[in-house]
Amino acid sequence: MKKSMSLSARIELLNSMRERYREISWQEKRKLVDGFMLSTGYSRKYAITQLNRTQVRSLSSKSRQSHKQYDEAVRQALTTLWYAANQICSKRLVPFLPELVPILEQRGYLQLPTPIREQLLNISASTVDRLLKKERRRSRKSVSTTRAGNLLKRQIPIRTFADWNENVPGFMEIDLVAHCGGNVSGAYLNTLVLTDIATGWIECIPLLNKSGANVISALRLAKALLPFPLLGIDSDNGTEFINYDLLNFCKEEKITFTRSRSYKKNDQAHVEQKNGSVVRRLVGYDRFEGYEAWQALSKLYRVLRLYVNYFQPSLKLIFKERRGARVTKKYDKAQTPYQRTLGSASLTGKKEGLLTLYYRGLDPVDLLKSMELQQDKLWEYGFIALPVNAAASPQSLIPKKDLSVGNDQNRKKGKLLPVKVDSCDRFYRSSKNTKRPRSLRTWRTREDPFASVWDEIQRRLEMNPLLTATQILSDLRLQNPEQFKQSLCRTLQRRVKTWREEQHHLESILRQLLLPDSIQSETSDPKLPSKNELEVVRF
Repeated sequence: MKKSMSLSARIELLNSMRERYREISWQEKRKLVDGFMLSTGYSRKYAITQLNRTQVRSLSSKSRQSHKQYDEAVRQALTTLWYAANQICSKRLVPFLPELVPILEQRGYLQLPTPIREQLLNISASTVDRLLKKERRRSRKSVSTTRAGNLLKRQIPIRTFADWNENVPGFMEIDLVAHCGGNVSGAYLNTLVLTDIATGWIECIPLLNKSGANVISALRLAKALLPFPLLGIDSDNGTEFINYDLLNFCKEEKITFTRSRSYKKNDQAHVEQKNGSVVRRLVGYDRFEGYEAWQALSKLYRVLRLYVNYFQPSLKLIFKERRGARVTKKYDKAQTPYQRTLGSASLTGKKEGLLTLYYRGLDPVDLLKSMELQQDKLWEYGFIALPVNAAASPQSLIPKKDLSVGNDQNRKKGKLLPVKVDSCDRFYRSSKNTKRPRSLRTWRTREDPFASVWDEIQRRLEMNPLLTATQILSDLRLQNPEQFKQSLCRTLQRRVKTWREEQHHLESILRQLLLPDSIQSETSDPKLPSKNELEVVRF
């Protein structure tokens, strides 16, 4: 096998052939290009391009090297900040960095030099996405267990997604998230999620079961936890909300009670988004039952509400404009629910001072660690339930620790996989969304256009190794222009290239197996004979 030419040798050969290539005829140019391709290993198009260039790069010229503005130190500091912010998106993280960086420096988690600190405070969202590309994780979808309640629907007014125009905190969307593990039979825990429209403040209250009485008790607790008065709630059409008890409670507490339209999830877009980004993302899809699991979930939500409301910024849509098929959206600056609450001017001076004092005593990293600890304790009570049609089986509820690793066939038959949570990835990963690895495709999807003449093409290539795929296709088109179209040129080029690589591999094996050691030692390559010696062995 002939050794490849060095870069300096290729540049010298190119400089020597360039002037001659311009002066000779096109018939001679074809032969010159063929020889240049054999010497350098270039493809024909690239070889012609290099020969037509007015200037050829010299060996001493240095390639331009881009200067990296953000080095590894900046990336590591940004990664620390991103994990401390619970891996939020760049458009939410970048406006929050001027407040998050001093907090982590004050707590001793970061010690940044002045240049790195300035780079972090001036970094763009697109740069953050590029630097944190390997750290990204995907979110999962939630499970819906809403059952329609027709009672009192006419007495409760409908509020759509376009009717929210309140700028005062206190008007909240509410919804239940079921922790049923995929099986809605029996009793299981639920989470009542309340999301404020104006500020994005969120409260998560765990319920032992799905009932109207538990919903009212949770609303009383949420009313005491909120930093602003509860003025209105908007729910879906489930029976746990559409009942006389909740309607009377709202009348007594002077709370505006509205509902969404049936089968229109977008009417509750704010709370539905929190169901996925907060509850499902951090709690998961397991089934939780019993008082001990309820206590563990309550402890998690005590930490979660502080971390999300004080240290998780969010964006609010200002306006949306549609021009044909293009939709333009304008968002405000990312702020935490705490910041939006202070900026709403709805708090008294005393409440605002107490809220600010409470915020200054919080440590985001310590809250995140505590939240991870409570997650681990909660997941000890997690179950994975079989589908509803298999609920009669005694194995309908199986603890995660008793499950063995399965495959996609088992999942299709109804057997569920265990849930593995990596120590470095605190987001719950549902096994039902696990993607199968894509296998290599070794079969053809279209009929081979050269199947009938491939033996003839191989014989021609063996007789004339310099024959190109373009020349072969031209001869075939003269014989049958309807079958062999010019668009098949690239297909034939790939086939010829693959054939030559296979022949080269076979020749290399023959050289090593058939030639004696004495001949191998005399060749230019210590392992392989020269081309002339190979011809002697072949014939």
